[in-house]
Amino acid sequence: MASEQHINVRYVADLARLELSEEECAVFQRQLEAILGHAESLAALDVTGIEPTSYPAPVYDVMREDEPGPSLPQAAVLANAPDQAQEQIRVPKVIAEA
Repeated sequence: MASEQHINVRYVADLARLELSEEECAVFQRQLEAILGHAESLAALDVTGIEPTSYPAPVYDVMREDEPGPSLPQAAVLANAPDQAQEQIRVPKVIAEA
């Protein structure tokens, strides 16, 4: 099934600031036409009675209960920290002063 739509690969490449050779443009043109042809064949399918969904199968939240458990001792956590001060982990400043 040939696509009725045409995408100018050279124009799109220029917008994306991509330097493509003529051979690359020809390859991408054929690939895009194949993709558009496939999309057209999907559009021709009868989907009446099929509920719209973003996943082909049901998705269920599998969450465990949020129950407190044993934690590492503070000394063990600080022993693994690259930098520490006043019994806390020191991290680099991420907000610059105005």
